[in-house]
Order: sequence, then C-alpha cells, then structure tokens
Amino acid sequence: MQVRSRAIVLKTIRYNDDSIIAEAFTEASGRVSFMVRVARSRRAAVRHTLFRPLALLMLEWNHRPSSRLQRVQGASVDVPLVSLPYDPGKTTMSLFLAEFLHFALRAEPDAPALFRYVAASVEWLDACRGSYANFHLVFLLRLTRFLGFYPNLHDAAPGSYFDLEAACFVPGRPQHNHFIAPPDAARLPRLMRMNYATMHLFRFSGAERSRLLGHINDYYRLHLPGFPELKSLPVLTEVFSS
Repeated sequence: MQVRSRAIVLKTIRYNDDSIIAEAFTEASGRVSFMVRVARSRRAAVRHTLFRPLALLMLEWNHRPSSRLQRVQGASVDVPLVSLPYDPGKTTMSLFLAEFLHFALRAEPDAPALFRYVAASVEWLDACRGSYANFHLVFLLRLTRFLGFYPNLHDAAPGSYFDLEAACFVPGRPQHNHFIAPPDAARLPRLMRMNYATMHLFRFSGAERSRLLGHINDYYRLHLPGFPELKSLPVLTEVFSS
C-alpha cells in the first residue's frame, strides 16, 4: 500500500556506510521505522540529511506490514525550521524532546490529533522569539492528555501532596516514595494553566524548573512501562536551570 504522510523525525542511527535507520512519528500510520539510503547525489529522491531531530517532513513509502523497516521512496521538507537547528538553546531542547518522544510514543498507534499537537508545538518553538524556558514543561504536561494519564487537579489544596502513582492530589504523604511534596505540588496547578502564549508570565527559578522537570520525568516513568533514564536530561537541566 502506497502511503504519503507528514512525519516528525525522532531518532536516526547509522546502519552501515550506505544507510541509516530513521524513527519517525507519522500522521497517517503512527510510529514507523524507515531504512534511508545515504544520498551520494544532490538529485537523489531522498536526502538523508533531511532526517534531523524534530524535522517536519513529508514522506512517501510503500507500506509492507510484514517488514519492521519501511523503505522511504520520497522525502521533502513539510515545514522549514529556521531556528531550531541553529539556536543553541533550542537545539538542546529539541534533542531532549526528540529523545523523550522516541520513548513516550513508541507504543502509540495511528493518532492524528497527537501528531498535530506535536507538530504545532515544534512549529511554535521554532518561531518563538521570546522566552521559551518553560516550553518543555508545558509541552510534556499537555502531552499526558493524549497518552491517557493527565493529572487530576480537582483536590488540590494548600499543604496537599501530589501522588505520582495515582495521578491526583492527596491530603497526606503517600505510603510510597513517588510523590511531589507540598511546596512543588502547589506549583502544579499553575503549570497546568500555562500555554505557550502565557508561559513567559510565570516565573520559576532555575532550581524550581529543574525539580519540576524531574517530577514530570518521574511521572512518565511510572506510567509508561520501560521508560528509561534519558541521556539528554542532564544537559537540558544544566542549560535551563541557570
């Protein structure tokens, strides 16, 4: 079956001297792994240099259900990214988000609404000219709505804890160690009210932002089986905790 779809690149690895494997999240087919030949000519139908983290591409392939790797027959830029590959801060954030999505979306089926959310978020970050230090916090919390474990904020109250396992506020300390203590738990409703247009109005210190990201990462690891420690997390924390 011939497929043409928008796609977001999540990860690439070198397969051999002639090919790379590209993991992408597609609008038409969800998560797909592709074999991409290394282009030796500018006239090649598929240029492997297009496959950068969070690149927004239009891909064509002949889908073979029995094959783990699909072969790309055509690739072009869907939305040009003008700052993400070149701005050091945005590049650091894009590498983190690409690694995060590589694991968070690995079991996701065909999900056009989820694709549109991620693609629109990437476009917003690329176009942003102001402060984006809270972008990853807003993006990851809103992503939970699509993945089925959006935090329940109904019982938020002064002095309450947030139970990361139950995904809700509780009046006392849980019997396990997976919780957010009251000082940081009180910031969660404020985080959930943020959107990309208003997030610059909310001020967090570098230490607060680092702790909140750690809590969000722990939350995903509890609700997505096999979600690993991310190699890019310490780098992002260092860049955006100052």
